[in-house]
Amino acid sequence: MDVRPQRAYEDPAPEDGARVPVGGARPRGRARDAEGHRHTAGEHVRRAGEQAAALPQSDRRQLEELRFLHEVLRLATTARTWDELLSIVVDGTRDALGADVSSLYLLDRDGLGLTLAATNGLDRHQIGRARVPVGEGITGRVAASRDPMAIADVRSDDRFLWVRGIDQRRFVASMLSVPLSWNDQVVGVLNVQTEQHREFRPRDVAQLRAIADLLAGIVEKGRLQREAEAQVASLKALEHAQAELVALVTHELRTPLAVVRAYLDLLADAVADGSSAVPSVAEWHRLAEEQVLRLDRLVDSILASVRPGEETPIDLVPLDLGEIVDETLEGVGPLLRRHVVARDGPRGLRVLGDAPRLRQVLELLLENAVKYAPPGSTITIATGLHEGVGRLSVADEGPGVPEEWRERIFEPYARRAETGAARGSGIGLYAARRLGEAMGARLWCEPTEAGGARFVVALAAAVAL
Repeated sequence: MDVRPQRAYEDPAPEDGARVPVGGARPRGRARDAEGHRHTAGEHVRRAGEQAAALPQSDRRQLEELRFLHEVLRLATTARTWDELLSIVVDGTRDALGADVSSLYLLDRDGLGLTLAATNGLDRHQIGRARVPVGEGITGRVAASRDPMAIADVRSDDRFLWVRGIDQRRFVASMLSVPLSWNDQVVGVLNVQTEQHREFRPRDVAQLRAIADLLAGIVEKGRLQREAEAQVASLKALEHAQAELVALVTHELRTPLAVVRAYLDLLADAVADGSSAVPSVAEWHRLAEEQVLRLDRLVDSILASVRPGEETPIDLVPLDLGEIVDETLEGVGPLLRRHVVARDGPRGLRVLGDAPRLRQVLELLLENAVKYAPPGSTITIATGLHEGVGRLSVADEGPGVPEEWRERIFEPYARRAETGAARGSGIGLYAARRLGEAMGARLWCEPTEAGGARFVVALAAAVAL
């Protein structure tokens, strides 16, 4: 943004002693001079310019400096964003001092260093990265001493700290630095640099200090506002993550509970039949007990996830897809008792994955198929290799998923109203995708030839067949 001071001129006093409100517009028409003669607006500007030109050179320069400070203040207070504010600061400073480069460093919150916040001539990619320790280099010394420093030749001054990636010798010949102070605290350093040798005069120092004093409070308040907004955004993200965690945990707990409920139903049916000895009772008891143990493991995982510490990395190992399917079907068999389960694909296909997570993904996909496919229909579990990628899929003969919904169904709480009264929180497919992505797998939905839905999990093959 170009913030060079615009030419402005003093207005003569309003006629008849009338007052003009601050910021208000004068009535249209012709203005009167001291002798009562009327002039057009153009004549008024011309006469005001002549009056300003008649001032001594020192007064004219002081007037221009005041106008510039007023203009920078106006632009700075109307900046819409943090980046726009900093751009105004460095551009206005460079133009006011007739320099080639201007840069602004802000004091880190720990008070140990200053970080580049804005520049209009150096490497902009270093903004937010380049850091100068307090007390080192010209910038760091100014922050520590709170006194301005003017260096006529930085190449011969051992106090100058060359920052890799920032300072270029062709850009830096002379330098002037002043501190930004607000509430008696240094909050940053404002620098100007020239490509040609320049002796900065006391007037230059005073002018840059005036700019720094004018902008220090604005910059610091803008920074505090930006940090507050970032904290609010962080809190919102944390709140969203907590809600997501509760939803995922709720769904993870529901699946083994559903399996236990199914075994209890089988036991109740056996008792209702009046049979004194059911061959499968012991097996049902064993499988139900496994689901209870699974609940214990889930609770342990939840407790581990909320404790401080780093997340345990996922260990991807070669897995036999056929064995994963067998183990999963054994655990959730009762959920599928009202459907026909079909298997398709070669045996011995190995992929890279995490066994517990892959079983959870398959359980969620089977639960989804049971939920939407009519009783008595077939649920097909297939494995295969496609272009070097292992695939595990679950296909049903339910109502299918329209094309426009094939991505939306993986969003949390997404449920189609026209699918009927199928129970659920709308989090199962979202959880399945998240679990798959955690081990580098992809999950998507596609239609089947019969009109149902097929959910495909793609994993890296461990062995090329």
